[in-house]
Amino acid sequence: MINAGRVKILNSEGVREGSYVLYWMQASQRAEYNHALEYAIDAANELNQPVVVYFGLTAHYAHANARHYQFMLEGLVETKTALEKRGIRMVIRRESPEIGVGNIARDASLVVTDCGYAKIQRQWRAIAAEILGCPLVQVESGVVVPTEVVSRKREYSAATIRPKIHRELKKYLVPIKKNRVKKGSMDLRLPFFDIDDIDRALRILKVDSSVAPVSNFKGGTDEAKKRLRSFIKLKLKHYHEWKNDPLVDGLSNMSPYLHFGQISPLYIALEVRKRRGKGRDAYLEELIVRRELAINFCLHERHHDSFAGLPEWCRATLAKHRKNKRPYVYSVKQLEKGLTHDSYWNAAQREMVITGKMHGYMRMYWGKKIMEWVKNLKKAYDIMVYLNDKYELDGCDPNGYAGIAWCFGNHDRPWAERKVFGTVRYMNDKELRRKFDAEAYVRKIERLKGR
Repeated sequence: MINAGRVKILNSEGVREGSYVLYWMQASQRAEYNHALEYAIDAANELNQPVVVYFGLTAHYAHANARHYQFMLEGLVETKTALEKRGIRMVIRRESPEIGVGNIARDASLVVTDCGYAKIQRQWRAIAAEILGCPLVQVESGVVVPTEVVSRKREYSAATIRPKIHRELKKYLVPIKKNRVKKGSMDLRLPFFDIDDIDRALRILKVDSSVAPVSNFKGGTDEAKKRLRSFIKLKLKHYHEWKNDPLVDGLSNMSPYLHFGQISPLYIALEVRKRRGKGRDAYLEELIVRRELAINFCLHERHHDSFAGLPEWCRATLAKHRKNKRPYVYSVKQLEKGLTHDSYWNAAQREMVITGKMHGYMRMYWGKKIMEWVKNLKKAYDIMVYLNDKYELDGCDPNGYAGIAWCFGNHDRPWAERKVFGTVRYMNDKELRRKFDAEAYVRKIERLKGR
């Protein structure tokens, strides 16, 4: 039984006579630990009908390129196979999802969908809710505690959202029961787009190939779980000590898998919680409180990807210092190619370009320096979003947008006033050198370039 706090009815249509229950997969791109999938199976079993899983594959998702599509398709191929083993047909079609779901749902008794937090995903669901002639039921499976249960307003900081999350944790931090499929759908004949040959699929989709796929990350639930097991065994107990050192490789690297829904945050939390210690507690803080604070920000601030979404105090203090002289000024092309005077910053940018993931501590430094080196702070904000969404495997994610907004003061407090930043927190290269061997970090990235 799925907790009612995860379930939301998006329209007022009644269940109708159909041939199957449709699960419209968007954000939770996995065949296990998926509340929406299990809800759909349970509903189908009650109706004595099969479940069909639908995924609409558009080649024009905002800012996405071959790097993102390769990773996503690797995961979808695995998900399709895993669903087939449960007797469930997955239908992938080359079309915009909000239109495609209307077509395939003509024979559905009801439609279940998961909960994505990007603007476009919310728009798709709103359109589908209007055009479908049957119920559209949203089941949230992308967070540990459902966002609307935690808070229905924009939270100021981790300190304000933390107690609200912790009050609900016991109720929602529970395993998911895997339902038995009573009636399979593998014999249903439904047109589909073949993705088994990923290279061929990418060519047909004509995906933007300006950014190449990365070799250091492979998509899919199996790979995510393999990495998680290794992290828990070798790194978790040291996480609180290692997480800010890019030389140690002490992170879980779950963010791309979470972004594409290839692994459940609930599954991760339950596995991590089996251990004890400061490392465990620090990791759960990041996975649950900090990540769900970022999602809260994106859901309750429509300008979450621009300067306009910052708190008033941030915009005011930055405006007060907008005419301060910058020590260096760089163009977006210079920044994109990592051609600044700062070898540490250049290394961080190149790490992102090469590997698809910049170390979290370096991302803070990276963002603060763009603020310092671009005269117009609205433009600086846009540059950060552009570079993040283009090169990060988890681009267009609430965590990324909240991280950029944090550089400008969001979810933070005022600090001592200084030029350019006003009372927004400042960072310099001395802080890097105090925490780790910054020169060794530069050398590490230089070795990546030579591969």
